Amino acid sequence: MPEISLFGWFHTIMGIIAILSVIYTIAKYKVIRSSNLSGKIYLVCTFIAAASALGIFRHGFFGPAHVLAILTLLAFGAGLIAEKTNILGGFGKYFQAISYSATFLFHMIPAITDGLMRLPVDAPIVTDFEDPMLRGFYLAFLVTYLIGVTLQCLWLKKQP
Repeated sequence: MPEISLFGWFHTIMGIIAILSVIYTIAKYKVIRSSNLSGKIYLVCTFIAAASALGIFRHGFFGPAHVLAILTLLAFGAGLIAEKTNILGGFGKYFQAISYSATFLFHMIPAITDGLMRLPVDAPIVTDFEDPMLRGFYLAFLVTYLIGVTLQCLWLKKQP
């Protein structure tokens, strides 16, 4: 695995801040909103991490991480529109939760992949993208996303 560039470190740090802030945000507020500071930090860092991912190329080609970055930006934009407008009426708050939570799912896939393929530095845990361990993590993240979004929607339904 190649060394991380300065730009790569910037991208990684933004991603780590985003992940830490969203964990706090969900634990405290149950949903991600730009109206609270931790939600705003998450969204800004998510946008920066996704946008910067589009400038990182391994072996000079567009790959799955770029697709996830684009999906993150689309989910970010959809969530922001749902949050800031009334275009979806009463469904908006649910669509916002689904969209913003999807950005977290899209963060975790490349985060676990890159982390397991880089660490420990001298003997990475995973050396192949087809490793069953990665697929297990991806499935766990998907199930966690589905459960989390369901719980968020149930919580939102109870709110006045």
